[in-house]
Amino acid sequence: MKVKSLVVAGLLSALFMTGVTAAESAELKVGYVNTQRIFRDAPAAQKAAKKLESEFSKRDQDLQDMAKKLQGLQENLEKNSVTMAESDRRAKEKEFSELNREFQRRQREFREDLNLRQNEENAAVIDKANRAIKQIAETDKFDLILQDVVWVSPRLDITDRVIKALSEGK
Repeated sequence: MKVKSLVVAGLLSALFMTGVTAAESAELKVGYVNTQRIFRDAPAAQKAAKKLESEFSKRDQDLQDMAKKLQGLQENLEKNSVTMAESDRRAKEKEFSELNREFQRRQREFREDLNLRQNEENAAVIDKANRAIKQIAETDKFDLILQDVVWVSPRLDITDRVIKALSEGK
C-alpha cells in the first residue's frame, strides 16, 4: 500500500517539477476510479461473469456429482469394511483411490481453466474501462486519473461515470 502512495506522490511531484506554476496547480483536475466497483457493477463485467458461469456450469456440476459418488463410496467402505471379504474391501478401496485421484485431477484442471478464463474476461473489461476512462479524461480535461488507491475524497470519484460509459457501450 505504501508503494502506491509513493507512486502517487512521485507523479504529483513530477507534475510540479515540470514547471507547473502555483496557479496552474490550483487548476489541476484529478479523478479516481474504483476498479473493484467496475468489476462488480459494470454491465460488461456482469455479462462476463454470466458467460463464465454458463461456460463452466456443466464441468462444475460433473465435479459435484463425482464428489457425491466419492462420499458415497467412502461411507460404504466405512460402514461395511468390517463385514466385507478382504478382496471386496481391497477392490472398493482401489476404486475409491482411483476415483479420488481422478477427482483431484479434474478439480485442479477446472480451477486452472476457470482462472485463465476469468483473467481473459477481466482483461477485456479493464480494456473497455480504460478506453472509457481515457475518453472521459479527454472530454473533461482531467490532468490525472488514479485507480486503486488507499483513500480518496468522494468528490474525485468518477467510477459511476465510467460504469455509465461502459453500459452505453462507449
